[in-house]
Amino acid sequence: MSNLLDEVRIALYGVWHRRWLALGIAWVVCLLGWLVVAMVPNTYESKARIFIQADDVLSSQIGIDGNAKQDIERVRQTLTSSLNLAKVVRATRLGDKVANDKQMESAVAGLATQIKVVSQQDNLFEISATSGRGSYTDAQNAKLAQDIVQKMIDIFREANLAGGRGEMTDSLAFMDQQLADRQKDLEAAEQKRQAFEAKNAALMPGTGSLTARLEGARTELRGVESDLLAAQSALASINGQLSGTPPTITIPGQSGGARGALAQAQADLAAMKARGLTDNHPDVLAAKAQVTSLQRQAAAEGAHAGTPNPAYASLQSIKADREASLVSLQSRKGSLQGEIAQLTGQQYTEPAVAAEAARINRDYDVLKDQYDKLLRDREQLRLRGQVENEHNSVKFEVIDPPSTPRGPSAPDRPLLLLMVLIAGVAAGCGGAFAMAQLRASYATTGQLERATGMMVLGSVSLTQTSAEKARQWKQLRLFGGATAGLVLVLMVLMAVEFMKRRMVA
Repeated sequence: MSNLLDEVRIALYGVWHRRWLALGIAWVVCLLGWLVVAMVPNTYESKARIFIQADDVLSSQIGIDGNAKQDIERVRQTLTSSLNLAKVVRATRLGDKVANDKQMESAVAGLATQIKVVSQQDNLFEISATSGRGSYTDAQNAKLAQDIVQKMIDIFREANLAGGRGEMTDSLAFMDQQLADRQKDLEAAEQKRQAFEAKNAALMPGTGSLTARLEGARTELRGVESDLLAAQSALASINGQLSGTPPTITIPGQSGGARGALAQAQADLAAMKARGLTDNHPDVLAAKAQVTSLQRQAAAEGAHAGTPNPAYASLQSIKADREASLVSLQSRKGSLQGEIAQLTGQQYTEPAVAAEAARINRDYDVLKDQYDKLLRDREQLRLRGQVENEHNSVKFEVIDPPSTPRGPSAPDRPLLLLMVLIAGVAAGCGGAFAMAQLRASYATTGQLERATGMMVLGSVSLTQTSAEKARQWKQLRLFGGATAGLVLVLMVLMAVEFMKRRMVA
């Protein structure tokens, strides 16, 4: 620890012994550093914040997908494009010295590095611009930064509010041109299909491709066969019911010829037996004789005697309907079988014609789908244009107007001036310490012993006269004044800097 303290004391003594050299180096470094700091131009920054909100309520009510948010994002990304920056250059002091395209490109490239557009939140944007050209005064640079931000806000407003209507008109004109082109293609495809069908009329009995018509006929045939089986089953059921239903009926108690009298006599005979009369009773014998006689008479009248049966007549009508339906289904089945046979023959005899027909129909369908989609898109675009014309879909508001710079944003000149002073003092001390290391002198007896390896018996103290002491004090005062001069120059430079800032503000 003692050796370390000795080394520190020796280093401080070496610097102090060569203090004038250290002071000179410090002055040279500080003057050069302060000159460099003074040559660095001030940079002024102006900022503004804008609020943008897309209002898609009306668009959603009429079923249009609003793209206002996407448009805002697109404008934010393209705001620093070369075209917009060129507008800023022409509208501000930057365009005063622009005389040709090359100078414009250089001005635009320089301005691109000075502008920043930052999205702080979903709907809040910050636009900032810096200006620090050496050919302008500080006040002009501060005003220029504010003008740049104001022009950027104007471009933002035009791009979101005014530019949308012109873009909508151009989009509608483009959609109309595309629709006209698609309509011409669709008409050409329709004429080609009609010409092909007229040329191959014998092979074109219906619409659609040959395979599709064949599959449709087979599907319909399967349905007719199923209906035919159901009709045959229903007819058989009606026939069964008819076979068990008499065409006429006999109603007891009503005049109906021999059959009616027979029914009445049989009813009377049954009533007698119900009363307990035996077969030998005279009344029973008379009734039996009457029934026998009436049976012969009824047999002589024939099978059609009696009252017509209503149920039998109804079943006959249903049977007629079922038979007509069955005949119709059988006829349709035969027609479908003939059509299937014809289509199958065409499929195997004319494959090239079928392939060409399929290709023509496919091309026509593709063009038709494209035309319908373009027509729907054009109508949606037209409705959206009407919404934007009658209802402002973007809310634009300047939250913070472009700020007026009160002072330079860069560089921090007071801090740089102070850093130069510290660097000068450090350079002076380092130079004096290095010079002390180069010269072979020893500040203490211990240092001499370590350097030579020999024992030092003693040392002689320095004795100064009064004149030498007075001269030394004078040098100390001069040294202190020169050192204070550095601090004084620093304070003057800082005072000048703050005065210039107040003049700009």
